Amino acid sequence: MQPHDLVRDHTIYACVMGSRAFGLATDASDTDRRGVFLAPTPLFWRFEKPPTHVEGPGEERFSWELERFCELALRGNPNILECLHSPLVEHVDDTGRELLSLRGAFLSRQAYDTFTRYALGQRRKLDADIRTTGAPRWKHAMHLLRLLTSARDLLRTGELRIDVGEQRGHLLAVKHGEVPWARVEAWMVRLAAEAEEALRDSPLPPGPDHARVAAFLYRVRRASALQAEPDHEVVQGVVGTGGVGQG
Repeated sequence: MQPHDLVRDHTIYACVMGSRAFGLATDASDTDRRGVFLAPTPLFWRFEKPPTHVEGPGEERFSWELERFCELALRGNPNILECLHSPLVEHVDDTGRELLSLRGAFLSRQAYDTFTRYALGQRRKLDADIRTTGAPRWKHAMHLLRLLTSARDLLRTGELRIDVGEQRGHLLAVKHGEVPWARVEAWMVRLAAEAEEALRDSPLPPGPDHARVAAFLYRVRRASALQAEPDHEVVQGVVGTGGVGQG
């Protein structure tokens, strides 16, 4: 089975991400598609395992195999968590709906560390742009502000919302370079401080619910195995050799 076939035939959840999901799209915005596929269990019984992720088919499309997706979500990966909360769902089956029902199991106070690390990495890139060209990449600055706002609100409320809502105009002004860098920088510092303050009394649990997610993954892997037809030729071939240890 080719990687693109896994996406075409076994996707359990697909959504639109990027500016369109964040409420920041303009006429020039691309449509970024993300998805989760469930590789049939028998594929894992081979030496060559299914891919953990697949690019395509088509442009601006990226998908993860369910197990890898869950691993990253349990670590609090911002991109993965946001994918689970996209308001623009294009496809979801019964397994995908169960995955979405687990969104809360992935959320914890650990998100503070993962979102902060990601934000610091993006901030270093902006500082490098300023040293090199004298100005930041304003689009990246806008998305960093969006991420910091999302992290703060997640820690305050226990819910992850990725649509920027009423902040759209202010953030697009940053994207267009209409806000002085000093004001943008002060905004970032304030959001980071508010996130740290929100962490102290956050309604989120200390860590994600690993057991609940592991039970889900076990169920879907087992169901996939039971649905697979037995390979009668292999079974007969093994029986015909006279048992284990021959040859």
